[in-house]
Amino acid sequence: MTTLSNHVPDPRLITAFAEQRDGPLHRVNPWTKVGVVGALVLAVTVLDRLALLAGLYGAVLVVYGLARLPYRRLAGWYTLPALFIVSVAGPLAFLEPGTPVGGALSTPLGDLSVTWAGLVLFAELSCRSLAVVTFVLTASMTTKYADVAYVLGRLLPRPVDQIALLTYRFTFVMLEILEDLVKAALSRGGNLSEFWSNKRLYARILGMTMLSAIEQSERLVTSMEARGYDGDITLYGDVSRPPVHELLVVIGSYVATVGYAAVAVYGVGS
Repeated sequence: MTTLSNHVPDPRLITAFAEQRDGPLHRVNPWTKVGVVGALVLAVTVLDRLALLAGLYGAVLVVYGLARLPYRRLAGWYTLPALFIVSVAGPLAFLEPGTPVGGALSTPLGDLSVTWAGLVLFAELSCRSLAVVTFVLTASMTTKYADVAYVLGRLLPRPVDQIALLTYRFTFVMLEILEDLVKAALSRGGNLSEFWSNKRLYARILGMTMLSAIEQSERLVTSMEARGYDGDITLYGDVSRPPVHELLVVIGSYVATVGYAAVAVYGVGS
């Protein structure tokens, strides 16, 4: 899966990092990571200054490095969030009023230019998105599957937790099918370097992947029912409560975020 995982996060590689590595973040309680994810999402929502958002993103990158995770993989996996950022924040950079950067581009609808305020807005949205993506990847690559399954089983209602667990497990089957189809296409002289010139080949691979996945899922359901599956995946595990110092870190992150929002955003006490 090397060629595919250069730009798309590979669940097998993420699971391998979680199960086989032993970094400082691997020893952090999974409930603490869930709490920090919530605080991070809240922070990127309420922070309204580029310097603060850039600092938060830098702190997440430092945590990623302390977890002994590869920055090279992370740079490749930024492809998908970068496409989202460009498609959403890119047009906003042109629509934001302010001082133009350089010249203006003449269009039938008028002059179009990127402003300094638009660049700041683009940078803010980039920091918000990449900070959350980076920490979610960090938490995923430092938490064992048994702990993830237990946390999902406690947080999500039924049958959503079962759907999430089965989807995760079936992802590996989908990847194996896709790998086999890509290898078969390449061995027969297929060229996957350019999308538009080979769009029919891409469509065939995608179609065959879906058909093969449906067949595999039917076999999987039959085998699970034969082994006594009744709609509940039993989780043999337990995640203890976080230690006191980790609870203080989570509480402190929420207090700091809410305090900043109350004072700087809503003007409480001013």
